[in-house]
Amino acid sequence: MDTLMLYAAASGEKMGIGAALGTAIFGYCVVFAGLVILMGVLYATGHYFKTRDEKAAAEAKQSLENISKQVEANPLTVVPAEAKKAPGSAGKVKLYDVPDREAAMLMAIVADKVQKPINELHFISIKEVKD
Repeated sequence: MDTLMLYAAASGEKMGIGAALGTAIFGYCVVFAGLVILMGVLYATGHYFKTRDEKAAAEAKQSLENISKQVEANPLTVVPAEAKKAPGSAGKVKLYDVPDREAAMLMAIVADKVQKPINELHFISIKEVKD
């Protein structure tokens, strides 16, 4: 058994098979424990975000139920809320003798030429110039 000797990397001393086996098993256990801890953290994070989303959905459902109850109780006194704009929307565009499809193409062309996202541009009106 003297021929099967391993050298310890840190100290340069000879290490027997038993000590090498013990060091290897200890290293595997440390890595496995680290993976288990990481898995636990990921599960806990996932659970937190899942419950947060479920809570937000429940609150939205509750607010819709409250609004529907108000409408049923007083259908003529409830004023509808203004429609929310899309994120990055700059409002309405006034079109003068221009179909919607052509206006959309013109806005896309302008956004491409100035190399900016279309939601960062503000179009006030589009008018066809006739000769």
